[in-house]
Amino acid sequence: AADEAYFKAYGEPLFSSHMLDLSEEPDDENIAVCKKYLERMKAINQILEMEIGITGGVEDGVDNSGVAKDKLYSTPADVYKVHEALSPISEKFTIAAAFGNVHGVYKPGNVKLRPELLTEYQKFAAEKTGKETPLFLVFHGGSGSELSEIEAAIDAGVVKMNVDTDTQWAYWEGVLKFYKAKEGYLQGQIGNPEGEDKPNKSYYDPRKWMREAEGTMVTRVVDQCKMLRNTEKCAK
Repeated sequence: AADEAYFKAYGEPLFSSHMLDLSEEPDDENIAVCKKYLERMKAINQILEMEIGITGGVEDGVDNSGVAKDKLYSTPADVYKVHEALSPISEKFTIAAAFGNVHGVYKPGNVKLRPELLTEYQKFAAEKTGKETPLFLVFHGGSGSELSEIEAAIDAGVVKMNVDTDTQWAYWEGVLKFYKAKEGYLQGQIGNPEGEDKPNKSYYDPRKWMREAEGTMVTRVVDQCKMLRNTEKCAK
């Protein structure tokens, strides 16, 4: 409703897109609700991101770590069913299909990511529609992925990748490095290696260590953009 009111006032939506995760629901119900929202979103030139299949792991209090393995892999028919239902309404929707994705980062071997399934989804949909790459796919649970997996996903038509856990770590890493480097200045308000009466305000000031966190976060985002072939696009 807020997006619609904003569009009415300014001619554009408040947000360019919304993610609707009903993957825990039966597929038919998931798709039916997405259709209703996309009808409204089309009128305000907004993108819908929907999820079919379940992303494993734990996020926002939802624990899918024990979900059956078959639920972690969507079939080409599952994905095309979404396209078939939503494409007559608008082309502005993306599909976060499950191909072994898991929220968070785990030891190698614990997660079996299968980016080749994305190619199968595209091929199946291409045969049905006559278009080479009809699907706009989303890569959920992308943190910790190998570069080869990322590249395979992009080649298969992924247009968005979620790396929240990696960026969380990048932010924390800036704080961690700062603390280790300045540990002697962060044990109290007064007293440090330079003298017992020396103040430490300039070290424990949140603006100081948050700036360090922001720096490592920026570096991580730039690295991710390079992995996603998403640099120097504005110049072109």
